[in-house]
Amino acid sequence: MGREIFRCGHWTFGEVIRTLPGMFDFDGLFAELRDEGDDGWSDLLRARCAEALSPGVHGHLAEWTSAVRGLPDIASDGPRVIDGRVTIGSNSDISAEQRETLHSVLRQFCPWRKGPFDLFGIHIDSEWRSDRKWDRLAGHIDLRNCSVLDVGCGNGYYGWRMLDAGARRVVGFDPFLLYVMQHEIVKRYADHPVANYVLPLSDDALQSCPRCFDVTFSMGVLYHRTSPIDHLQSLFRTIKPGGRLVLETLVTDRADAQVLVPEGRYAKMRNVWFIPSIRMLELWLKRTGFDDVKVVDVTATSSREQRRTDWMTFESLSDFLDPRDATRTIEGHPAPIRAIATAVARP
Repeated sequence: MGREIFRCGHWTFGEVIRTLPGMFDFDGLFAELRDEGDDGWSDLLRARCAEALSPGVHGHLAEWTSAVRGLPDIASDGPRVIDGRVTIGSNSDISAEQRETLHSVLRQFCPWRKGPFDLFGIHIDSEWRSDRKWDRLAGHIDLRNCSVLDVGCGNGYYGWRMLDAGARRVVGFDPFLLYVMQHEIVKRYADHPVANYVLPLSDDALQSCPRCFDVTFSMGVLYHRTSPIDHLQSLFRTIKPGGRLVLETLVTDRADAQVLVPEGRYAKMRNVWFIPSIRMLELWLKRTGFDDVKVVDVTATSSREQRRTDWMTFESLSDFLDPRDATRTIEGHPAPIRAIATAVARP
């Protein structure tokens, strides 16, 4: 069936994509999912993407797509990973005029929160040194020839690292269109078609997902959910029996099964609901269908990993902590500690 039949309101997916030429090319993914027997979910994703990208839904979408159309056409190699940076091309591949245009367009898509990236010698120094987190988890998961789901993927930085680690395909979900646009810019300059997709969706699109992924990642999402159990159950429903979950979340340093529920904000964030101890996190995972739960890393967040940069000039970690005591947040809670856990989905 052609993509024109998938209507969302007054727009079909085909009509939406024709207004955004050369962008959001998810057809290959949808076709693969249908061929793998996931046609119902493929249809749902197509409709949800059409809704998220339809004209008028986001006030900046027309401005952003116009900016992307102004990007210079540059032959390139990559992406490659060099010193943690997702790297495409080099400074010698572009003229001074092209570099100025590219830099100007990239700046229109600030803030860049995940990275770092290097596009033709332009270093995008993101707020998060996401390569540090990747280094902590990479040795604990085998992604070779895997189909991977990354929930809350941001601009797709980790998707590039997953492909570099041997993943066959990465499907990322993120509802923030700014991050989706950042991914579209990077993907534009890949020197060959790459199976790293960032769809403008949230985890509510997982409800009808078949158990079709070898590995599912959820990093930095759990504590933003009003029901962490529902989130973990939705992740379980995406993973093949015997497949793996990689979960990264804020935790407390309590030794027993406890949960911190901030009365107001946590580190100036309104949407932090539940921060479990490691013991509680293990219990949640076991109750929601996972075995072989392993906490492979626990690290306090530092300004070496999260900070303001020229590419993210808003408040960052140093603004979220008590200036007199960096072990506490500005509200008096324990400062951020993050844990990475892996687990195996039961049959």
